[in-house]
Amino acid sequence: MITRELCAKVLEAAASTGADYAEIFAENSKNHTINMVSGKVDAISDGVVFGAAVRVYKGLRSVMATTVDVSEEGLVRCAKQAAQALGEGKAALDVVLRDRMFTNIHPINVVPSSVPNRDKVEILRTACRSAYDYDKRIRQVTGTFLDVDQNILIASTEGTYASDRRVRTRIAVTALAEAKEGGTQTGSCSPGRRMGMEMFEKEVDAEAVGREAARQAVVMSEAGYCPAGVMPAAIGNGFGGVIFHEACGHSLEASSVAFGLSQFTGKLGQKIAGEKVTAYDDGTIPNAWGSLNFDDEGTPTRRSVLIENGVLKNYMIDKFNSRRMGMDPTGSSRRESFAYTPTSRMTNTFIGEGPDDNDAIIASIDNGLYAAAMGGGSVNPTTGEFNFAVREGYMVRKGKICEPVRGASLVGKGSDVILNIDMVGKDLLLAEGMCGSSSGSIPTCVGQPMIRVSSITVGGR
Repeated sequence: MITRELCAKVLEAAASTGADYAEIFAENSKNHTINMVSGKVDAISDGVVFGAAVRVYKGLRSVMATTVDVSEEGLVRCAKQAAQALGEGKAALDVVLRDRMFTNIHPINVVPSSVPNRDKVEILRTACRSAYDYDKRIRQVTGTFLDVDQNILIASTEGTYASDRRVRTRIAVTALAEAKEGGTQTGSCSPGRRMGMEMFEKEVDAEAVGREAARQAVVMSEAGYCPAGVMPAAIGNGFGGVIFHEACGHSLEASSVAFGLSQFTGKLGQKIAGEKVTAYDDGTIPNAWGSLNFDDEGTPTRRSVLIENGVLKNYMIDKFNSRRMGMDPTGSSRRESFAYTPTSRMTNTFIGEGPDDNDAIIASIDNGLYAAAMGGGSVNPTTGEFNFAVREGYMVRKGKICEPVRGASLVGKGSDVILNIDMVGKDLLLAEGMCGSSSGSIPTCVGQPMIRVSSITVGGR
């Protein structure tokens, strides 16, 4: 995208007023989306993200400038703007760039952009047809096929000169079922991978995606309202991990911790969770939705143990906040595109497997809730207070899963809830999502086996 020689020239301009670090992040990305409604293609859209960002540090000051003009003149001008905004001083860095070859742990067999739309439409139609065929109560089905081809280059005054190609593919189906008391209920399924079209041969069955969306919708169409109260809850695997991601994961990011705005600031080595809880952030899982060969500052990703047997072991740290914290970066710097300033973010964040059987977890609940599938919600990372919708829920009585319930939500504080996790199952599963924060919307995985929270506030009627 940009030659090593030009990158060196741009970095020298960026560091000309005394910066102690300078960096270029250049990007050329293509996004392709197909939307389908009621079995018919509703829209096909293509997008291109193209440009570069120049960022400079001096101590704990940081300035970033962006441009879509990646000519020599445009890049040098952008670098000088960043340098001038940083202040006055003398150049203090010698820029020597070395090609860095990172191991690619995400092989792509069939690049989606090389496949005609008719093939993608047929996969999407298969998924949507499967949802309609599941039950006559399904009234509407919508589907989306998404593929992203992101090409990036990172160069820095630390000597890094590296490029990467990040290909991701995802399919999503939402089904609406007619409810017995009127109105409709919704179900959805949206798997994705850092893979090409081979995803549909190796890991994702389009028909199964449609059936799962329809199954959820039909189950919830027969559900009554969930009672409110404080009770034990079993939370299912996969996307159930969104609670840990939101209520605890964001509070372990340096963007909060470094400024003392996290509920877990200063608690390294302390017990913050139930003793059966071991949690990870792992950007090295091959072909996983949230994985990277290296982060958006050029630091290799890694498998970090965040919590081990309930004890806080690590934070997720980007290069800039590592200065404030006096700790090494962990390969956790991420950004939606060149237009966003990167900061510490999650990759694939999950609670690891524990010692308990799922049957034993359910049998341990005398009167409570089984949240089989979680939906969206909100959280305050400073306090850890959260509110999440339960997309598919059931009452549990005397150790048995009983009738489905709708309108349930889980309310609490992350630091309290994680301490109340007293049983952890063995059926670890990851699920894909998009995480929005200060550096934009990025792909992440959440995950966990089934867990039991001994006491949590359930919102309902």
